[in-house]
Amino acid sequence: MRDAWEALWVSRLVVFAAGILGVLKFGIDPLVTPPPPTKPFGFFGNLVTAPSASFDAAFHLAIADTGYDEPARAAFFPLYALVVKAVGWVLGSPLLAGIGVSLAAFAVALYLIHRLAALELGEAYARPTVLLAALFPTALFFSAVYTEALFLALSVGSVLAARRGQWALAGAVGALAAATRNTGVLLLVPLVLLYLYGPREDAPPRTAAGRLRPGYPVRPDAAWLALVPAGLVAFLAHMATRGDALAPLNATREFWGRETAPLGAVWEGLGTGFDSVRQLVLGPESRVLELPTVQQAGQLADPSALAAANLTDLGFLAFAVLATVGVLRRLPLAYGAYTVAVLAVTLSAPAPFEPLASLPRYVVVLFPVFMWLALWTAERRRLPIALALSGGLLAVLSLQFATWKWVA
Repeated sequence: MRDAWEALWVSRLVVFAAGILGVLKFGIDPLVTPPPPTKPFGFFGNLVTAPSASFDAAFHLAIADTGYDEPARAAFFPLYALVVKAVGWVLGSPLLAGIGVSLAAFAVALYLIHRLAALELGEAYARPTVLLAALFPTALFFSAVYTEALFLALSVGSVLAARRGQWALAGAVGALAAATRNTGVLLLVPLVLLYLYGPREDAPPRTAAGRLRPGYPVRPDAAWLALVPAGLVAFLAHMATRGDALAPLNATREFWGRETAPLGAVWEGLGTGFDSVRQLVLGPESRVLELPTVQQAGQLADPSALAAANLTDLGFLAFAVLATVGVLRRLPLAYGAYTVAVLAVTLSAPAPFEPLASLPRYVVVLFPVFMWLALWTAERRRLPIALALSGGLLAVLSLQFATWKWVA
C-alpha cells in the first residue's frame, strides 16, 4: 500500500500541477467551446478540475445524466457512467464524482498491480511496476473522467483472481470489465490460458504442459469464465431494447468514422506518418495531409497539429510493438496473448485523418507492458532515467489535455 500510495500522489501531482499551470499560462484552446458539464463551477473550480475534464469526459457525464439519449453516446460502455451517476447523487456533482471514481479506482489498480507483479516477478519488481504505470505519458487519463482507471482496476483484479485460482471472482470481475469498455471481453483470453496452462496458485499442474497440451484438466469451475462476456451481452441487450443491439459498433463507425480492417491502422498510420513528416517540413501553408471539413476540438483543423498527433501515435505504436515482444519473451503466455489480442483489435479499427487515434490510451491499460518494462529497466539500472523521461512527457501531455489540445 505504501508503494501504491507513493505512485498515486507523485503522479497526480505531476498531472494536476502541469494541467493547472498550463491553463493559467495558455488558457483553453480558443477554437474550443467546452461543453457545460465539464465546466460547471466558477473560475477556481474549473481551473482545479481542468486536468480531468476534457474531450470524452463530456460524453461520460452526459451518459451519467440522461443515458443514451443521443446515438453517438452508444460508443461508450456504461459501467463507469453508472458508478459516476451513483456517486454523483451523493456528492451533488457528476464532475466531482467522476474525478473521485477515477482516483479511487486508480488507487485500487496500483495496489492490485503491485500484488500481481510481486506474485509474478518478485517483490523487488513490484514498486518499479507501479511507478512506471503511474508515470506513463498517458497516465493522465487515470484521474480524468474516463474509463481507464476503472478498467485497469477491474482487468488487473480479474487476472490476479485467476492467478490465485479464484475463478468465480475472476469471471465476475471480468464481466464488469467487459461492461466498462469494448476490449474488456478480451480478458477471456488470459483467463482461459491461466486456467489451462497456469501459472496458478490453487493447484499444481497435473501434467507437464507441452506446446499445446494443457497442464491442468478442465473442471466444473471453468464455467465461471463464461461470466466474462456477460458484461458485453448485457450492454448489447440494453441497446436492443432501444432498437439497435449493434448501436455501439454503428456509433463508432458513423460518428467516429472507424471501419473494421485487420491491422489497417498500422498500414494507414505508417503512410500518414510519412505524409506528416512532409507536412511539418513544408509548413502549414502546404496541405499534404487531408483535413476534415468540420473542425474537431480545434486540433484536426491545424495541419501541423494533426501531423504532430500522427507522429506521436507512431511513437506509441513502436513502443507497443517493442513492449509486446518483451512481454511474450519474459512473461507467461497468458500475459503476452492478452497484450497481442488487445493491440490487434485496437489496430484493426483505423480512424480517418488520424489512423492510430486513441492508441496511446489503449496502451496505458495494458498492465503486462509495465511488468516487462520494470524487468527491463531495473535489470539495466535505467529505472530513474525511464521514470524521468516518462514523467516529463506526462507533464507535457497533461498540459495539452487540460487546455483542450488533442492528446489521444
